[in-house]
Amino acid sequence: MKHPGEDQQVSSPAGFDTPLAHEISDLTRRRQAIASERLPRPEKTRVLTVSNQKGGVGKTTTAVNLAAALARMGARVLVIDLDPQGNASTALGVEHRAETPSVYDVIINDMPLADVVQKSPEFGALFCVPATIHLAGAEIELVSLVAREQRLRRALDLHLREMTEPYHYVFIDCPPSLGLLTINAFVAAREVLIPIQCEYYALEGLSQLLKNIELIEKHLNPELAVSTILLTMYDSRTNLANQVAQDVRDHFPDQVLETLIPRSVRVSEAPSYGQSVISYDLNSAGSLSYLEAAAEIARRGAPETGAQQ
Repeated sequence: MKHPGEDQQVSSPAGFDTPLAHEISDLTRRRQAIASERLPRPEKTRVLTVSNQKGGVGKTTTAVNLAAALARMGARVLVIDLDPQGNASTALGVEHRAETPSVYDVIINDMPLADVVQKSPEFGALFCVPATIHLAGAEIELVSLVAREQRLRRALDLHLREMTEPYHYVFIDCPPSLGLLTINAFVAAREVLIPIQCEYYALEGLSQLLKNIELIEKHLNPELAVSTILLTMYDSRTNLANQVAQDVRDHFPDQVLETLIPRSVRVSEAPSYGQSVISYDLNSAGSLSYLEAAAEIARRGAPETGAQQ
C-alpha cells in the first residue's frame, strides 16, 4: 500500500525530464544570464569587416545580427553595406532603391559618409550606410580613381573624427569575392570577422582568404588582424558539424568564439520581413546565440595589435 506523498518523492512532474523541457530550461537560463550582463564599451571605435570568399556561410546574416544585438545591448553601431546585393540594407529595414544616396556615392563621388547614413528602425542606436544597384559597377569605376583602395577608409575616418558621439562598433559587410570593394573594406577595418559554416568543405578557401588578408596587412593596412571566427549553421545532431567545429578550434584556438550559431528557421525568415532576428523573434535560439556572440566580442575587446596603435 502506497503512503501519501510517496509518488511525489520518486517521480518528476509530467514532461519535466524530456529533451524539450531541458532545452527550454537551458534557453531560459541563458536568456537570464545575457539579460543581466553589463557589457564593456570599447575606448575607441572598433571597425570590423565581415568576410568570407565562400558564399552561403551566413556572412550578411552575421553582420546584421551582431550589429543589432550590440545595439540592443546599448552600443552605438553602424553597418556599412558594401555588397551590391544590398541584403544587409534590406535586413535592417533601410531604403536602398537606385536613387537613394548610398555607399556608392561615398567611394565613387566623394560624398561625405554622414550624408548617406540612415537610422535603422530596429533600434535607436543602430545605423546603416545602404548599398544600391549602382554598386555593381563600382569595381570597374574604382580602377581609374586615385587611391582606389583607400577611399572607404578615408571617408570613414573623417566621419568618425567629426562625430561628437562616435560609434562603438562599425561592421562592414562585403561581397563574397576579393575585388576592389572587399579590399576597400579590409583597408577601412582594423579587425576581420570570419563566419565559417559547420559543414563539409568549411575550411576550403580559408587559407587563400588568410593569405589575402596578410597581403593587405603587409602592403595597405598594418593595423589589420583576424580577431574573430564565428561558427555558423551548427547542427549538434550531426557528427560532421561537431567535427568541423573541433577542426576550426584546433586551427584557430584564439580567434574562435565559444558561441555557436545554430541552424535556425527564425534566422532565415527574419530578412524577408526587413528585420534582424533580434527584433523579429528575440526569444528564439538563433537570436539568443547572436546576443551571446555579440557579448563575447564585447568582452574580448579589440586585439592587442589594434589596441597598441
